[in-house]
Amino acid sequence: MPRYHLAGHTVLITGSTGGLGTALARALRARGAGLALLDLDGDLAHRQAAALGPEAVARGWAADVRDLDSLRSAADDDAAHFGRLDVVVAGAGVGSMAPLETLDPEVWERVVDIDLSGVWRTFRAGLPHVKRHRGYLLAVSSMAAFVHSPLNGPYVAAKAGVWALCDATRLELRHEGVGVGSAHPTFFKTPMMDDVHADPAGATLWGGNRAGLWKTVPLGKVVDAVVTGIERRSPMIVVPRRIAPAARTPGLVRPLVDRIGFRGTTVPDAIARATETGWITRR
Repeated sequence: MPRYHLAGHTVLITGSTGGLGTALARALRARGAGLALLDLDGDLAHRQAAALGPEAVARGWAADVRDLDSLRSAADDDAAHFGRLDVVVAGAGVGSMAPLETLDPEVWERVVDIDLSGVWRTFRAGLPHVKRHRGYLLAVSSMAAFVHSPLNGPYVAAKAGVWALCDATRLELRHEGVGVGSAHPTFFKTPMMDDVHADPAGATLWGGNRAGLWKTVPLGKVVDAVVTGIERRSPMIVVPRRIAPAARTPGLVRPLVDRIGFRGTTVPDAIARATETGWITRR
């Protein structure tokens, strides 16, 4: 597939006002891409777009990844406004922090609906336009797709599902000239991570992500990798590269991660500190 030069192409981003979405939008705009910025908070998305340039190059839309009609309307409006839609980035996401035994069932359903079904809806809404230009679909998954951490059941299940969905969709669209990829970053600083660190169970489980296997990487490093992945239409983006072996051979690496990453009483201590519902997060 040809490498994308983003200038003159239009990129749609869901969850655009989140930590990663905001930084990614700036980086893509710096490369000359037109931006369709979708967020549940339409006013915030409009302000975000206005800060990036005139409506000819950046525009905000209110859209809910739990509502296919909402996404279709936004994608159609975007394509009409910019004259084309080339790349879709499914970036909306939420998380939780509680064990299966106490997790509120509504939290399970919400996390999976946003993080997994929301990707499916986003791809479905954008695909007719992306196919027209032999473009690229990208879902923001996570290291959690192959490192299945305790107290994160709905999140890791959804992110693993996103990985599988992208692989299946890539094969379905290969003959159409459409690329499909998934991005798998480790921890990086966003409002979502701030919520994890503020949660008693999250603070216990991850230790503030200051060192070792769970150390955070700079947001800029994640953004650079994602932008490069879009330009290369990569099937898989792993950040940082040192965790790539866990992505390539998760079954072999998993026992080592279990022993090193979740030592001693870390998991039961985190369970004891989990909130009643498990709901903790912003994007």
